[in-house]
Amino acid sequence: MLLEAISSAILGLALAWAAAHRLPHRLPARPLVLSTGVAGALFGAFVMHSALDAGGFLMVLVGAAIVSVASLSLLLRPAGRLRRRSATA
Repeated sequence: MLLEAISSAILGLALAWAAAHRLPHRLPARPLVLSTGVAGALFGAFVMHSALDAGGFLMVLVGAAIVSVASLSLLLRPAGRLRRRSATA
């Protein structure tokens, strides 16, 4: 269990770093992105570990990666300015 937690935290940190490095203009501050990636990965590992009942180390890491990426995607901002139409147009 400890190995799963450490591995998923490292995986979440790596995914968050890659997202912050690749999309810096669309994400908020780097500490928020990194902590969200780690927290999402730890939560995903917890859920998968509970669902699989301590079986499948690789599946736990896959679940951690999925939840980490999903939580990081919630931080994304739109790429360009939003166009708003007036009610009369």
